[in-house]
Amino acid sequence: MIRRARLLAVVLIVACGAIGVISSTQTWLTVVLDDGAERGLAVPGASAIPVLAPLSLAVLALGGALSIVGLVLRYVFGALTAVIGALLAWLTAQVAFSHPTTAVAATVTEATGITGEAAVAALVASITATAWPVVTLVAWIVLLAAGVFAVVTAARWKAGDRRYRTDETATTAHAAGSRPPDAIDSWDDLSRGDDPTDRPLD
Repeated sequence: MIRRARLLAVVLIVACGAIGVISSTQTWLTVVLDDGAERGLAVPGASAIPVLAPLSLAVLALGGALSIVGLVLRYVFGALTAVIGALLAWLTAQVAFSHPTTAVAATVTEATGITGEAAVAALVASITATAWPVVTLVAWIVLLAAGVFAVVTAARWKAGDRRYRTDETATTAHAAGSRPPDAIDSWDDLSRGDDPTDRPLD
């Protein structure tokens, strides 16, 4: 389990970020206006929670970064992921269970031109939620757990990138040593303060 901890954490974080991005374009709430026509307006996730899309993109970036960073940044990014997960879970839970007027205010204002919290609230007849807020809330709870998991297991992640860099460096050095020096090697020697003309002849 620990040997695959990095992969598990990264996959969960990226998946949750992707759900957040997709959810931001879907209808979260339907608001019916008490304006005589009783028309319904669809409220997407990005309107219900303005920070949903940018924070979801940030989660995707954190997931990708966790796959390559060193130990210290694993702790930092893991903790940041958990904080974002907790914040988004709190905001999403409010929309999912309370249906606040503030979540539909931007959509109502765009459709009617009416501004002000009291004026918008007076115009709203009812607000109903789709399944998307609950689905997204589950994703944020998983994201919070994934961030905590990343912090707890970060010290035991396999540092595959370091081994690759070491092998690559050794291969390059071996290749350089197995061929005669050329003009580029001579310039490199000069930049280090060595005089290539002082080399002993083979």
